[in-house]
Amino acid sequence: MSSVSLFRTSILRGIAAGCSAACCLLIHSAATEVMAEEPPKELGIWYDDTGRGAIRISQCGSQLCGHIHWLKSAVNSAGEILHDVNNPDPAARRRPICGMQVFGKLVSNGNGSWEGGWIYDPKVGKSYDVQIRQLSDDALEVHGYAGIKMFGKTFIWRRAPDDLPACELTGANAN
Repeated sequence: MSSVSLFRTSILRGIAAGCSAACCLLIHSAATEVMAEEPPKELGIWYDDTGRGAIRISQCGSQLCGHIHWLKSAVNSAGEILHDVNNPDPAARRRPICGMQVFGKLVSNGNGSWEGGWIYDPKVGKSYDVQIRQLSDDALEVHGYAGIKMFGKTFIWRRAPDDLPACELTGANAN
């Protein structure tokens, strides 16, 4: 091999080693960022403002969603499992209340609140726009509105214990 070829080969090896090191640094940096990112503090189980229901807030991708986790009474006065009877869609009226998704598509706005999503109230069968904001470790502000925030209603939800039994484990989801 000529000295020019050796020179080119060593330059190429140096570039390859430099690129490899840069890739390793980028991968390490990205992994450190992902590991350093804490889960949203709003995750967990929250009693609604009535205290007769609890919602489990979960992370659904980069968004937050919520499902009915617990009900003080998962059956009506006749002992029948509660269904979504007030839903405007007749096909949805047979779905059980327990385990039902009641809000979703909430995205972080970067200043401590989540918005842009929807919340569903099975008591009236209506969906609303929603914004949530954690006030303290044990208090969550839930603001529901129909298009204009200033005309909405604000409710305070309280954190429930993590071991609150899920209503779907009590047989309330049986059809």
